[in-house]
Amino acid sequence: MCVLCYVLGLMVAGASGDAKLLEAVSPTSKVTSMLNYLYRILCGFFLGLSVFAPGLSGAVIAIIMGVYKDIVEIASNPFKNLKRNILFCIPIGIGVVLSGIVFIVIFDLLFNTYEKATYLLFLGLIAGNLPVIYAEIKKYGFKLSYLWGGIAAFAMALSLFFAGTRSGMGGDAQGLTAGIAHLAAAGFAGGATMLIPGMSVSMVLIVFGVYRQLIYAAKTLIDLDLTLLVPFALFALCAVAGVVLSSRAIKWVFEKIPGLAYTMILGFMTSSIMGLIIQSIRLQDSDFNWRLGAFMLVLGLAISMMFVYLSNKMDVGELGAEEDKLPAFLD
Repeated sequence: MCVLCYVLGLMVAGASGDAKLLEAVSPTSKVTSMLNYLYRILCGFFLGLSVFAPGLSGAVIAIIMGVYKDIVEIASNPFKNLKRNILFCIPIGIGVVLSGIVFIVIFDLLFNTYEKATYLLFLGLIAGNLPVIYAEIKKYGFKLSYLWGGIAAFAMALSLFFAGTRSGMGGDAQGLTAGIAHLAAAGFAGGATMLIPGMSVSMVLIVFGVYRQLIYAAKTLIDLDLTLLVPFALFALCAVAGVVLSSRAIKWVFEKIPGLAYTMILGFMTSSIMGLIIQSIRLQDSDFNWRLGAFMLVLGLAISMMFVYLSNKMDVGELGAEEDKLPAFLD
């Protein structure tokens, strides 16, 4: 807890530009670089968590944290400015790995024990960013024809949600029984939807019937049991291929028709909120009480607003020439 307070103190101080506060919480002279690096690790943590947690969208989390467009840029052409891309993604990758371990060890228990309250937390996270997306739509100009794109995005994401809930949690939890072709198809589909705001990778995996199998495989790898390494690696490679191909289409839409892109994002995010509300109402959680639920919802809204503030102040989502070198605090 002390470490978390220290890190948050650094981020708030760096974002506010308060030199005295910086001196109070940090003895180093390379605070800004370290703050950006820590913030990207935090971005990666929440991105990874959104992949593991059913119903959450990693793309929405990336938008909230201010790194979505840069991730799309990198994924669409990973070998352009390769060194810069690697250095930008290293802290995000660290966060993703940490989130995988934490989810499997802690958040899995949290979802099983306080599932409804946990969904309300993520509901607040998403809802807190809706005004930002609305502002982007106004910035690029809204056309009535874009409304059909938003409606289509809403329907697509909600259909995936209902398909996932009908499929249960996706297969046997005690082994990786899916065939190679089935795993490859699931990986590609999961990767292709990963960068679409409002689309949940975990829901795609549930529809394919491999979600719990992959969680089991990840647990075995954490325990240093490499029995399932090859099929898990195949799944991961196919997911990367899906990300690269879909990111090029997403990048084209953002460059050519940004107003439509953000209208569709609003549709996807609204659908995510609707899905989380439906999921929360359906859940039979004996440990749930409305005071806890209201607290988690408000906490999610507060965290979302904090992420928007930090990403704007710290400019962590802007790729530039300065990214083509090691962070200053590592020199």
